[in-house]
Amino acid sequence: MIMTGIDYTFSYDVPQSPGEVYDAVTDVRGWWSQRITGDTDRLGEFVYEVPGIHRTHARVVELTPSRRVVWRVLENWFASSPDVDEWAGSQIAFDIEPVEGGTRLTFTHVGLTPELECFEGCSVGWSRHALQSLRMLITTGTGMPITPMDETALQSA
Repeated sequence: MIMTGIDYTFSYDVPQSPGEVYDAVTDVRGWWSQRITGDTDRLGEFVYEVPGIHRTHARVVELTPSRRVVWRVLENWFASSPDVDEWAGSQIAFDIEPVEGGTRLTFTHVGLTPELECFEGCSVGWSRHALQSLRMLITTGTGMPITPMDETALQSA
């Protein structure tokens, strides 16, 4: 994993093809959360929500098969800072490029910077979801998305 720049970003290589990586990235229910409303594999809007904890309303604004996926965050809400929408207007990009022996995936949350109140917690979350779970989905076919059981544990914590 390589961490670079001001925006939260990392890259990793996998032995799968760019097409396989793209398919995994667009299967958001397979690596982020099973509680996604809307399509994540076509242009349009979707909502991720852990009731009472976190809600993100995003628009898929770019889908270039085997190359790139970009979401624009329209609204975001965290229970920990309910009056602040730090993610609004930010972009989440998945850049996919062939490398020797497989594919490099670069994840960047443009606008998620150390100056934001949520940076530490969001960094941990993206590391769990886009680094660990997505990587598992790509390499094994099974990710670790948030399940309704996980949500119950989060709500009682």
